[in-house]
Amino acid sequence: MSAIDSAPTTEDSLEARLAAPDEETMAALEQLDGDIVILGAGGKMGPTVAHMARRALHDRTRRVIAVSRFSDATAAAQLEAHGVEVIRADLADPRAVAMLPDAPNMIWMAGQKFGTAGDPVGTWTHNVVASVHAAERYAQSRIVCFSTGNVYGRSLVARGGSQEGDALVPDGEYAASTIGRERAFESVARRSGSPLLLYRLFYACDLRYGVVTEIARRVLEGEPVDVTTGWVNVIWQGDANRLALRGLLVANNPALALNVSGPMVRVRELAERIGRRAGIAPRLVGEEQPDALIGNVDRLAEYLPYTALPLDTLCAWAVAWVRQGGRLLAKPTKFEVRDGRF
Repeated sequence: MSAIDSAPTTEDSLEARLAAPDEETMAALEQLDGDIVILGAGGKMGPTVAHMARRALHDRTRRVIAVSRFSDATAAAQLEAHGVEVIRADLADPRAVAMLPDAPNMIWMAGQKFGTAGDPVGTWTHNVVASVHAAERYAQSRIVCFSTGNVYGRSLVARGGSQEGDALVPDGEYAASTIGRERAFESVARRSGSPLLLYRLFYACDLRYGVVTEIARRVLEGEPVDVTTGWVNVIWQGDANRLALRGLLVANNPALALNVSGPMVRVRELAERIGRRAGIAPRLVGEEQPDALIGNVDRLAEYLPYTALPLDTLCAWAVAWVRQGGRLLAKPTKFEVRDGRF
C-alpha cells in the first residue's frame, strides 16, 4: 500500500491512527501497576494519549482518567465513549487538584504557549503555579511532565542540536515559565524520591496542525515558505503519544530529561519533499540562519528506541489531508519565531 493509499481521510480515522498503541507501549504499561491519570487532557495531544492508554491496557479494572476543563464537550464525550473516565477541573485551582483521585501514574500535559506575549501572568499561572499544585498532589506517583525544546533557546545547527545536559537559556516568557514548570516538578520529586521524566517535545505533527501541515498548506496554496529558520525536528503525533506512555517506565530519580522528536531536518527539504508529492515547486524565501530551535535525539534512541513513521509518509499524508479539505485547527506552531514571543 502506498503512503497516499494509507492516509487517514476522516477525523475518526486520523484519531484512531493517532491513538493506536504498539506492542512496546502495551508491554510498558503492563509492567506498571495501577491507574493512569492525565492532567491537561483536553489539549491538542491529550485526547489521543488518553485514548491510546485505554486501548493499551487489557486489564479493564485499571482506570484511565482524563482531567481538563474540557471546553470542547465533544472531546470529553468521545473519551467517555472509549472507556476513559473524564473529570472536569481547573488545574490552576488548588482545591480542585486536591480532590482528584489517587493514581500511581501521572502524565502532566497542561500549559499555555500561545498568547504568552499578551498574557504573561496567565502563562505563569498555567505553566508554573498549576504545576506546583499537581506536583504536590501526585508527589508519590510516577510522572511524565510534558515540556518543550524551547527551554534551550536556539542553538547552532553545526553543533547538531541542543542536548539534555546543556544549560537552559530561555528566550521569552514562554520558555522561562516552562523551565519553571520543570523546576517545580523536580523540586517535589527531589523531596519525595518519586520518578520523573521531563518530556521535552519538539513539534509533534497531527495532520490538523504541525510544521509539516503548515508547509504543505503553503506549498499547495502557492504561498512562500520562509527558510530563515532553516532547520526543525518533527515527529508524528502517534509516535509522540506512544513515547509519552512508554516514558512512564523510564521515569527516574533524579529526574531524567529526554528530547522527544525525529532527527533534525531542513525546512527547505520538507518543502521540497512536499512539493514532489504535490507536483508543485515550492516558493522558498529568506536566507537560512546558522541557528534554530533544534534538538539532539541520541538519548531518546538510547532510552526509548522506536520505529518512526517515515518522513515521506508524513509529508504525503499532509498533502492528501490539505488537498481534500481536512479540518485544520488554526493553531500555528510559529516555528519561524526567533524572538521567543508567542
